[in-house]
Amino acid sequence: MESYSNLEKLSNDLKNLFPNEEESYFDFEIICEQNKISFKTHKAILSARSQYFKSLFKSKMKEYQENKLILKDFSSSIISSILNYFYSGKIEINLENAIEILIFSSKYLIDELIEFSSNFIKKHFQFETVVDVLKLSESMNFNQLIDPSYQFILENFDEFMKTSFFLELEENHLNFILSKDTIPTEEFENFQSIIKWGKHKSNISQEKENQKLEKEEKDKLKNGISDLIYKIRFIDFSQDEIGNVLKEDLVGNQVSQKLVQFQKMQKNKKDLNQLIEKENQNPHSFIFKSRFKFKSLIIKEMEYYNKIREWINDDEFLSKMKLGFSAKRDGFSDVTFYEKCDNKGKTLVIIKTKTDFIFGGFTSVGFTTDILKWKESFGSWGNISDPEAFIFSLRNDKNDRKPEKFPVQKDKSHKAISYYPGYGPRFGDGNSDIAVFSDFQRENYSNFGDCYTLPDGVVRGSKDSYKYLAGTWYNWEIEELECFFI
Repeated sequence: MESYSNLEKLSNDLKNLFPNEEESYFDFEIICEQNKISFKTHKAILSARSQYFKSLFKSKMKEYQENKLILKDFSSSIISSILNYFYSGKIEINLENAIEILIFSSKYLIDELIEFSSNFIKKHFQFETVVDVLKLSESMNFNQLIDPSYQFILENFDEFMKTSFFLELEENHLNFILSKDTIPTEEFENFQSIIKWGKHKSNISQEKENQKLEKEEKDKLKNGISDLIYKIRFIDFSQDEIGNVLKEDLVGNQVSQKLVQFQKMQKNKKDLNQLIEKENQNPHSFIFKSRFKFKSLIIKEMEYYNKIREWINDDEFLSKMKLGFSAKRDGFSDVTFYEKCDNKGKTLVIIKTKTDFIFGGFTSVGFTTDILKWKESFGSWGNISDPEAFIFSLRNDKNDRKPEKFPVQKDKSHKAISYYPGYGPRFGDGNSDIAVFSDFQRENYSNFGDCYTLPDGVVRGSKDSYKYLAGTWYNWEIEELECFFI
């Protein structure tokens, strides 16, 4: 027995059924009320392509009896596009129609079009549309778009807050955004953006200086932002910035009193820590919880930020660390690397290759050329002990691989980090799991599994182990390398 198929011809034959006014086989009519355009179609096709129509015809409701359905909320172009898709299996989704297709598909239970339109919207988020998408998603329970909308705003918050579209966010949106520990902006800018938003919602001119607001205007503004103020991390303000906040008197009496106490206790660390600890027991107050300041040129995805925070699990380091070395900024050279990174203590290294792999490592002791700090010495090079060191993979060529952390093996922690003349950062000893050569462009290599734990199912010395981090074990080229430390 032999089986044959010609799905392309089947698709073309079905496509020829619509629109085709000359044929007399139509048994159902869909009418666009907006401009009274009628579309003749077939019950069999509609019921096969949409669960909504299948249920409608099965129930023998009024529409079934009258052989017509009037659509009030959709344009004729959208209805035509959807019906064409029913017959041909093809549809064009663009910036103009994606949201309307999503709404139509959700109402009339066309699952694959919900997926197509949602994916298109996620790929083409813009400042102009993301707030509308977020509001629509919440009102219609499009859960597949709510988190991506927030993620887009968070990843671009430094630019988004400068636009007029930022002002269209609702208070619950800003509450959620400002509760996050990873926002790529200075905290005083976040405060200023909340004042700007509050003025907009209170119909107060943006041009009017805060100190010149009338009492009625000031009270209205303070009430409008009173909950949001508790999401601002005043602990990350400079003393001058806190002074300006108190002078403008826009944060409410309770927060003002706490900020005054915070200023007075700067020289009394014990009392200061008690003040911070007490306030941080309030789950709704973030004023003394430092934000994760992590301005990487490599990493934009919030998922990656959050993973690094989870892996390092050191709030003091995470809140104070800064970009101390950038190969693009400071030079692709082992010399400049050690000029910037020598003896800095805890250090986070992030590497992006020219093939778009992103990986790196963390050391709690840092990198050093000081022979006295070497655990093992072999003449001009040596190993450094660090039981807390780990390497990680954030992005590789396997889309199903999630970001993952790989701790140093317990019996090899004495050689977690190594120094070797002519090399930049090295995780592992002579057969380093990650080794960056002097010019960062040639002879970089990765013998993954030598000193650090391999992922489940990957064997030491296998092709998978060599390719896991950078796509190849040798000669991978670096597009950017960043080091963060205090």
